[in-house]
Amino acid sequence: MAEAFVTFVIAENPPKRLDKALSLNVPVEATLSRTRLAKLLVEGAVKVDGIVVRDPKAKVAGGEAVEIAVPQAEESHIGPEDIPLDVIWEDDDLIVINKPTGMVVHPAPGTPNGTLVNALLHHCGDSLSGVGGMKRPGIVHRIDKETSGLLVVAKSDAAHQGLADQFAAHAVERYYRAVCYGVPDANDPRLRGVRGVNFEPGNIMKITTHLARHKTDRQRQAVLFEGGRHAVTRVRIVEPFGAPAVAALVECWLETGRTHQIRVHLTHAGHGLIGDPVYGGRRKLAEKAIGAAGLEAAKTFSRQALHAAVLGFVHPVTGEDLRFEAEMPEDMTTLITALSAGAG
Repeated sequence: MAEAFVTFVIAENPPKRLDKALSLNVPVEATLSRTRLAKLLVEGAVKVDGIVVRDPKAKVAGGEAVEIAVPQAEESHIGPEDIPLDVIWEDDDLIVINKPTGMVVHPAPGTPNGTLVNALLHHCGDSLSGVGGMKRPGIVHRIDKETSGLLVVAKSDAAHQGLADQFAAHAVERYYRAVCYGVPDANDPRLRGVRGVNFEPGNIMKITTHLARHKTDRQRQAVLFEGGRHAVTRVRIVEPFGAPAVAALVECWLETGRTHQIRVHLTHAGHGLIGDPVYGGRRKLAEKAIGAAGLEAAKTFSRQALHAAVLGFVHPVTGEDLRFEAEMPEDMTTLITALSAGAG
């Protein structure tokens, strides 16, 4: 297999461990993440002053010459597919996509093709420098198949590590727009009795629970208060619909990013998403409140009314602050228009 060689000199007063010194001193243009460096080190691809060193804890001194043999990235076993993409922004290290509804992010049993990854492999081609030694896009977060909106994907190893660190530190800005049943208002006495739900200034509903896979339905997530993974969602009313109000456009933002988090949390609070076939249910809305057109629009909406509208993060290679917004898709704007019209 063809190799490229990365050479550099350890700066003065380096960290005591070799692995940390490599991470600190490796040239940025090499786009080698900490994870990738650690793997190469163990595999014997690192020479210090001409001697192969495999021990991450080996001592290192300033002025020592390092050579790293980096194998050419292997082709992915996933096939590229010519699927149109709505590209919001792209450079050598990452790409931001506005994902349509109905598209799965990553191949899995039952959906081996037609995914975002298949489309990215075709779109990016040779611009993928390799993630973890494989020529593939680096998926650091996902949105559900029927949820539309913004996703950032890494094209290089260094970008993948940097984005993963930001997501792990909950430093990524993510705002969603959703249409839910009812209105999550602090004045609703029912919400005061829902465990894990409280309100912050500005009528912002905060939902704090743990989430884990449902015991009997493996396709669902369940709310827990012991075990599982910590999850926090905040919700703000954007526009109530109906007279009296029976539904609302809300803005949701995530402190954590768990599977189905917004959908599960809003259902737990009694405000499931319109159209959600798994959590939202099909509630009966009063025609007198929203009119025949609004009732029909809610009744026939074919997916969860959820859109990843805003995505902000620090570019993992350049350090630039980036923030993107994606307009809501046509099906959601049509739903909102119908609900806004009311009983007329």
